[in-house]
Amino acid sequence: MKQRIIGFDLARAYAIFGMYIVNFNIVFGSYQDTSLLGRFLSLFSGNSSTVFVMLAGMGLALMTNRAEYTGEEKRRIRKTIHRRGLFLFAIGLLLYVWWPADILHFYGGYMHFAAFLLFADKCFCLWAAVFSIVIFHLLLLVIPYETGWNFDTLQYKDFWTIEGFLRNTLYNGWNPVFPWLAYFTTGMYLGRLNWSEKRTQRSMFLTGVGMYVSVWILQLLVNRFSVSTDLKFYIEADYLPPFLPFMLSTTGFGLMLIAVFVRLGNRVSENPLAKSLANTGRMTLTHYISHLTVGMLLLAFLTDKTYIGQVNTQEPVHPAVVFGFSVLYFAVSYGFSKLWSRRFENGPFETLMRKVSG
Repeated sequence: MKQRIIGFDLARAYAIFGMYIVNFNIVFGSYQDTSLLGRFLSLFSGNSSTVFVMLAGMGLALMTNRAEYTGEEKRRIRKTIHRRGLFLFAIGLLLYVWWPADILHFYGGYMHFAAFLLFADKCFCLWAAVFSIVIFHLLLLVIPYETGWNFDTLQYKDFWTIEGFLRNTLYNGWNPVFPWLAYFTTGMYLGRLNWSEKRTQRSMFLTGVGMYVSVWILQLLVNRFSVSTDLKFYIEADYLPPFLPFMLSTTGFGLMLIAVFVRLGNRVSENPLAKSLANTGRMTLTHYISHLTVGMLLLAFLTDKTYIGQVNTQEPVHPAVVFGFSVLYFAVSYGFSKLWSRRFENGPFETLMRKVSG
C-alpha cells in the first residue's frame, strides 16, 4: 500500500507541474509558437488536466476500498464526499472571478455524481464513463457547442446567468461534467484495482498504449487521405471540444503515465527525493490555487506583463521563459511541501477542506 500510494502521488506531482506549464503558457505564452520548445509546451495541453482528474477519482476510490461497510458508514462517507464537493465548488467559484478556466468547481460536480458510485461494483464506474461521453455527444445535437463562448478571448459570455452557468458546468465549459466525469469515474475504477500486481501495471500500460496509438494513427490517416472537414475536425479536436478521440487519447496517456509512476514508485519508495516529491503530489489542491494566484502575479511582475485572467492578448514571452518559470515554481512548491510536511500531515487547503467536510 505504501508503494502504491507513493506511485500515485508521484503522478500527481507530475500532473501539477504540467498544469503549471499549461496555465502559465495560456496567459503569458502562445500555443501558436512553432519552435521546438513551443511545441513541447503544447504537448502538456489536455494531458495534465485529464491525469489530474483521473487521479482525483482514484483517490476517492481508495477512501472506500474496504471489503465491507455498514449502512451508517456508507452514509457518513457519502456525506463527507458531498461536503468536500461543496467546498471545492465554492472555492472554485471564488477562483473563477480571478481565473475563468478554473477546474475546482467542476471537481465539485464530479464528486457529487461519483458519490453514488462509491460502493457499487467497479464495472459501474466504467459504464458511467461511457454514459457521460454519450450524453455529451447527444447534447452536441441539441446545443451548438460554441453557445456562450467568445473563442477569440476564450471568455464565456453568460456564465453568471442560470442558463449559462448550467450549460457551462454540464456541457461546454473548460472541464464540464459531461464528458469530463468519464475521467473521474475511470479513475475510480483504477483505484479499485490491485496495483501491487505487476500484471495490473502491465495491462493498464498496454491498454493505454493501445488507446493512445490508435487515435494517433487515426489522426495521421485523416491528414493523409481526403476526408470531410467536419470529420477531420472531429478527430483532431484538442480540449475544446472534447470529442471522443480526444477522450480516448488522453485517457490512454493517463493509463500509461499512472502505470509508469506506480512501477517507478515501487522502485524508489524509500528514496528521500521520491518521498519529498510524493509530498508535493499530496498537496496538489494547495499548489493549484497557489500557482493561479501567487504564481501568475509573480510571473507578470518578472516579465513586466499585466495579468488579465484570460488567454494572452499581449506580446507573448519566449517559451523558454514559461518553461523556466514553471520549473522554478515547481521547485519552490517542492521545497514548501518538504518543509510543511515536517510538521503537518496535509497541505493548507487540504487541511481546510478536511475540517469543513468533517
